[in-house]
Amino acid sequence: MLAKCEGIVIRTIDYGETNKIITLYTREAGKVGVMARGAKKPNSRFSAVTQLFHFGHYLFLSGRGLGQLQQGETIESFRSIREDIFLTAYASYIAELLDKGTEERKPHEALFNLFYQSLHYLDEQYDPEVIVNIFEMKMLSVFGFAPELNRCLNCGAQDGSFAFSIREGGLLCHRCEEIDPYRMKISPAVARILRVLYYMDMDRLGTISIKDATKKEIRQVLDAYYEEYLGIELKTKRFLRQMGKMKDQL
Repeated sequence: MLAKCEGIVIRTIDYGETNKIITLYTREAGKVGVMARGAKKPNSRFSAVTQLFHFGHYLFLSGRGLGQLQQGETIESFRSIREDIFLTAYASYIAELLDKGTEERKPHEALFNLFYQSLHYLDEQYDPEVIVNIFEMKMLSVFGFAPELNRCLNCGAQDGSFAFSIREGGLLCHRCEEIDPYRMKISPAVARILRVLYYMDMDRLGTISIKDATKKEIRQVLDAYYEEYLGIELKTKRFLRQMGKMKDQL
């Protein structure tokens, strides 16, 4: 059966001397694997549309196994991402996070829109750390371990200062923080910004400016939370850390 979808390439694997297997995250069908025969040939009509992060219309034969790519047409190539090694690292991380958090052929249009918007803002040179933080926060509910950010997990208080409890899964107020001896002290700004990032509509993203010290706190919270609940460290996350160190040196 022929299927036509809007999709973004989130993973590519070379197959033989001339072929590629690409993983598309599509608006209509969710995540699908597609064989692109001859895509590695320099003059192939599939060479451009099978590049990582390429956004296009894809026509493929769909069956129980891999689809067979028949046609591809570019919507957006995200050229700035592909030409910048730092942006490529950020985009690769959110693509791998999306891949880990989704099953084959389970459509989720809101998640597709979130992924597209994240790549679009990266391509437009918005703060990549902020874009990645928003994506990470919103993926928490997809993975099924969204934290409580609106009130104290223990007493429900919404006022005062807060700590973040990895073990309990969210905020603990200053009156209840002792229930978790391993809580993470966070500034009021971090508690507020975590909430904003989680609930923000990406369509309404403007210029968000976050201080470096606050970014560092947010990074510590998210890294610890993902390590506890996701249980794995993504290859792209390690690469992103290395890239961050290289960027600091530059």
